[in-house]
Formats: sequence, structure tokens, C-alpha cells
Amino acid sequence: MKSHRVVKHELEGTAKMWTSVAGTGCPGPVPNALDHPHGIYVDIDFSLYVADTYNNRIQRFAFDKSDGSTVAGFGSSIHFLLNRPTGIVLDADNYLFIVDSHNHRIVRSTQDGFRCIAGSSSTPGSNPSQLRYPYSLAFDTSGNILVTDMQNRRIQLFRLTSNPRVIRDIPVNAQWIQNGVTVAGGNGQGDATHQLYWPHALFVDDDQTIVIADTYNHRIVQGKIGDINRQVVAGGRGQGNRLDQLPNPTDMLIDKETNSLIICSTMRVVRWSRQSGTTQGEILIDNVTCHGLSMDDHRCLYVSDVEKHEVRRYRMGDNVGTLVAGGHGAGDGLNQLNWPRYIFVDQQQAVYVCDWSNNRVMKWNKGATEGIVIAGGQGRGSALTQLDVPNGIFVDTSVTLYVADTWNHRVIRWPKGATQGTVIVGGNGQGQGTNQLQYPRGVSFDRYGNLYVADEWNHRVQLFSIK
Repeated sequence: MKSHRVVKHELEGTAKMWTSVAGTGCPGPVPNALDHPHGIYVDIDFSLYVADTYNNRIQRFAFDKSDGSTVAGFGSSIHFLLNRPTGIVLDADNYLFIVDSHNHRIVRSTQDGFRCIAGSSSTPGSNPSQLRYPYSLAFDTSGNILVTDMQNRRIQLFRLTSNPRVIRDIPVNAQWIQNGVTVAGGNGQGDATHQLYWPHALFVDDDQTIVIADTYNHRIVQGKIGDINRQVVAGGRGQGNRLDQLPNPTDMLIDKETNSLIICSTMRVVRWSRQSGTTQGEILIDNVTCHGLSMDDHRCLYVSDVEKHEVRRYRMGDNVGTLVAGGHGAGDGLNQLNWPRYIFVDQQQAVYVCDWSNNRVMKWNKGATEGIVIAGGQGRGSALTQLDVPNGIFVDTSVTLYVADTWNHRVIRWPKGATQGTVIVGGNGQGQGTNQLQYPRGVSFDRYGNLYVADEWNHRVQLFSIK
């Protein structure tokens, strides 16, 4: 660091000399100089990336070249300032991840520049979403980001994906306790804070907060396990089209970057801040008969349109979108969908579609013009090769599919390449018992692999603990 250069040492051979590969040994802002460099990264082409800390920039040195080019920070062609960067990592898609230490944040490159993905330049602190002089970063095998939060004396884990439904692999032979525990609702149909009315989608946030689309109460509610009453965080002002209303929300996700909920509501997709005191949302996409919603790692939204029988991808600010699945009218061909409902996007931007009226789940790889049937598609029925009006879907990182098989009153698991599924909970007939479900709609998992089900006609959310 204080020698203002980067050196290398050959592991093979008898020579024990260190060779300078970047920097001159004298501090400076010129292309061949460095000033107190910290973190480094070498890509597959042997290009060297250096966090040139006191020059507030990231330098790239092509193999065997002494002059570097500025790829981020001071002197870059992209106007995005850094303040004492100390760490650098390049992912498989050649996106940069930078520890911007004195701005108390982690930033990453995008197709349009750079954006903050963790921490904040304006509010250093010790809350779970904050950092204070972070120093280095690394990734785990699930794509989560680990940060050494130096002055808070801790290691912080952030889920890199914008999609909070992406979790670690669940063992393909995992089992769950068959008697569920009611963790929300279960007090009859109603609009009191301890009641739900036909809940549809749900997910569990990193801090074990359960967020629920309380569809026929026209609201989103949240709370922790053990809470008797739920907090209304969006809507709850009746059915209507005002910005403070949320008619029939069917799906939602958390946008970590803006700390907001993005919600599928009647004929529109809206964003609703999670900051306390928020009284209305803003329209992101309108005139769309949306039902399902997902987001990829580049913050593109994916929306299913049940009347156009298609799924489109939208960049933020785009109201037209790009077709990614279906779009050839209602039908059961491999290039068609019929009332697509819930969707899921994995880290390779493959789109999984609950093809509701075709009683199947389709996978559309990125750029594909036809989908692949990965579950069901054998007609409507209760055999393990069949689905009956499927709804909520979830895909883990090993590409095991979990489906709310609604009219079969069960949740079914379908491993990658399998020709039939296995029932993991429910399947004991329609009912209100702890081992029964009644038209389950949504499924989600927490970080421990526990399963949560939106049990629609029982107006409750059931927790099934993993064994």
C-alpha cells in the first residue's frame, strides 16, 4: 500500500523475486501511478483491477501494460465519484463491485453507470442496512455479498439479488413438519389487523418479516412471527384507483435499492415506499392486466399480463416493455400461454411462468422464443404428473420448483428434470386442519428453509417448519 504499487511473485520455479506489475513506487494520479492502493482483482484475461484509494478511482491494467485506464471514479468517462475505495470484485458478467469506503456503501456497475446496492453515502451507521467505513467484500456460492464493516466491527451479509425470493439450495430430499402453524390471520374473513381476506402472495424478508398481499382487503400487511396484529404498509383505504388505494393486489416484491414495495394491483404496477408516513404509491406501469411480478439482478421488472397471455420485461421508467414469454395469443403451444399468473426469474434471467389455464409451469430461457414444460402439462388432475390450477411458484438455486397446486389443496415439489412431483405439505383434502390447505395461493421460504403458504380460503398464512 505505502509503496504505491502492486507486485507479484511466481509460485513455481526457484526465483524468489517480487515483480512490480502496476504503479511506479511514487504516488501520483497519472495513468502509470497509484496512490495508496488497497484491494485488487485479476480477471480471466489477466487484466488487473486496482482500488487506487487516495486517487479515488479504480484502475484497470491490461496484461503486461504499465499504463492503467480509469474505469470508475475520478477521471472516468462515467461521472460517478468515489471516496477512498478499498475493495474491488468483478463478477462473471463483468460487472464491477466496489467498496466505496468513505461513502459507507457498496456500489456496482450497470449498463447505465453505477448504483449503490448496500449502505448509503449520507447515513453511515450500525443498523442492518447501514455500513461504517467498509473495507472489503466477497461473494458466497448463492451470490450473496459479504462485507467487512470495519468500524462497526462486524461482517454483514447482503442478498445481492433484488429478488428476495432467491435463497440457498434446499436439499432435494428435505421434509417439513406436516402440521402447520398459523402465523397470520386464521381469525375468519375480515379487515381487522388480526385478520386476512383471501390472501394471495407473500414473502419473508431477511429479518423474518412476513409481507402479505391481503388481496380482498386491498392492502399489503406485514409483521413478525408471533405478532397478533399486522401493520398495514400499503393501501387499506378501500377498492379504488386513487394513488392512496391499492385495488386487489396480487403480487409484490421488495426493491432493496429504494427501500420500497413494488406491487401488482388492478391494471397497474405501483411502487410504495417502506418509509414510515407514506400515504400513497406511484405508478410505474399502467394499462396492464398484471397478476405476477418479479425482478432480476439488474432491477428489470417482469410482469405477467393475463389478458394478453404474455410476460414482459420492463426497465425502470419503461411503460412498453420487451416480450420474454408468450405473446402469441391464448393456447397450449410451446410459444403460447393461457392466463399466465405468478412468475419467477432466476439469476440467469430465465423466466418461470405459472401457466394457469394450461395447468403447467413453463421455463423460458433468456432470449428464447419457446418455453419448456417443466411441471404438469398432462391435463388437469391430481396425479403426481399433473397440476390443477397452479398459482404461486418458487425456484431455489438448484432449480427445484415448488408450486402451490391450488385446486389440489397441496404444495408440490418438482426437482430439475423430474417427470413428476412430490407432495411436501397438504394433499389431505380441502379443509381447515393443521395438515390441510384450502386453495393455497402463494408460497415462500425463509433463509432457514421453512415454508410459508398463503392459505387463501382459510384466510391465513401457514408455517411448515423444515425438519
